[in-house]
Amino acid sequence: MKDFLEQLRVQRWDDHRFYHHSTINQSLHLISALSFLVAYALLFVDPAISGLVAWLVSMTTRQCGHFFFEPKGYDQVNQVTHEYKEDVKVGYNLRRKVVLMAIWAISPLVLWMDRSLLGLIEPSVGSWEFVRDVGLLWLALGVGGLVFRVLQLTVQQSFMTGVVWATKIITDPFHDAKLYHRAPLRLMRGELIDPMDSVSRHG
Repeated sequence: MKDFLEQLRVQRWDDHRFYHHSTINQSLHLISALSFLVAYALLFVDPAISGLVAWLVSMTTRQCGHFFFEPKGYDQVNQVTHEYKEDVKVGYNLRRKVVLMAIWAISPLVLWMDRSLLGLIEPSVGSWEFVRDVGLLWLALGVGGLVFRVLQLTVQQSFMTGVVWATKIITDPFHDAKLYHRAPLRLMRGELIDPMDSVSRHG
């Protein structure tokens, strides 16, 4: 358990110091975290709506922050290149995220072409039922993406690394809400880039 918690701490620390320099990105992660918490609650009430909230709000805000606002140049704080960070990323780096988001974007079209999804589900009748099926499909995609990366990490590194990463991803909404709750205020003050003083002190 001690090793597990230490690996979790390291993965969280590396995620913050490498990939969250932009206060816009941090603010979008706060929105993502709060909406993910709503999606978690809805999971027990209405899984289809939970899937819609998770992907249409939580994932889009989260990934927009990484794709469009996070600096891609040399990281002066950590003294590493963007390419290095992409190579050592434990979870989904930008290349993997492009694939995942492409599958997410295409999946409703696939479902529209075959509303039974090759006989796996009852075909929807009407627009609202179709939308709900999309939500369930996206929920399954989220779970599938999580499991797939855990299996990849198990082969590439270790089962422990995969389980720690999965735990980090599942608990990220709680952690990000705590970590980035002040980001919108810093952004409104004109601080576009976090100086990462905590990283300097840690180093």
